[in-house]
Amino acid sequence: MGPLEWKTGTAFDLFVSLVVLHQPVVFGLRPNWAAGVRQRLPVPHREFLEKYYLFGGIPVPWLMELDQPLDASSVLKAISDLEPPTRLATLAFTVPVKEEVRETLEKISVRGSWHNNDVQRLKSLLKNSPQTFTDAGLRSMVEMWSHARESGELLLESLQSYYKVFFEEEEARIRPVLAAGLSQARQLARHLEPPALIEVLSHGVRFEPLDVDQRYCMIPSYWCSPLIVFSRLESGTLTLLFGVRPEVDSLEPGAVPPGALVESLKSLADPSRLRILRLLAGSPLTSSELAKQLRLRLPTVIHHLRLLRLAGLVQITVSETDKKYTTRLESLEGMHSSLVKFIKSG
Repeated sequence: MGPLEWKTGTAFDLFVSLVVLHQPVVFGLRPNWAAGVRQRLPVPHREFLEKYYLFGGIPVPWLMELDQPLDASSVLKAISDLEPPTRLATLAFTVPVKEEVRETLEKISVRGSWHNNDVQRLKSLLKNSPQTFTDAGLRSMVEMWSHARESGELLLESLQSYYKVFFEEEEARIRPVLAAGLSQARQLARHLEPPALIEVLSHGVRFEPLDVDQRYCMIPSYWCSPLIVFSRLESGTLTLLFGVRPEVDSLEPGAVPPGALVESLKSLADPSRLRILRLLAGSPLTSSELAKQLRLRLPTVIHHLRLLRLAGLVQITVSETDKKYTTRLESLEGMHSSLVKFIKSG
């Protein structure tokens, strides 16, 4: 495996937290609590971000290019230094995109309007992109690009507003956790081979085969736990945001019991998911193989696997051709210990 690089900064969580707050169910967050945070924003900023996060994500490629501290306030200053019409193009994409995509969006910006064929062209160009785009997201995208200057100004204002009403205080809460998580991860790197290190830091994701010459950049994140966010830069470096939120912590400050424990118990309260864990304890299976054995629709199985993954109860092995899942028995044992510890703590 090639050189391992480390980066850290609260700016990554500035953007991760916005993604989570706009997709709370995917990340196991109570929708009502997430909506409460969003309600603290002024209406124009809240409505803009709700539309923006139909397609926008975590601008890892751009953040990796910055040579200044990667704290939230410094990055917001860097965004303010961008020309308003360029802010969307700079921040919206989580991975490098085809030049044809940028050209299509630039034409929409110059024209100041969009047509249905623009949406269809972008849909075709982005079909195999690692970043997911829905029809609603693409329509929101072209609408914003047709008013690129105004959208760029609103994007900065909305991010500044979010920082002021919520993330500034959150930043202070998570900064020491990020530092501790980075330190612990670097300690692990001294004793674990790269495949095992990535599997531990990602809470159960294994990449096969691992290119011996691949360069990796590992970035701790509080808000993405227990999932990971990974993207490949134009340089070829694979960036992985790995979760460092302790199991006893919750995205909702002061929430009791711990969120990780609640998600684990909720994931087990379903007969189909218990059957999935039993099958996967026997042998690794793809989602299609599980669907066949369980006689369930593939989308249903994928939904169950997502919840089990969110609870940290399944391991994923990612190869060039498929993804195979297995049960993380050690996580089941850890869940039992956490449950006993929580109950006795009262």
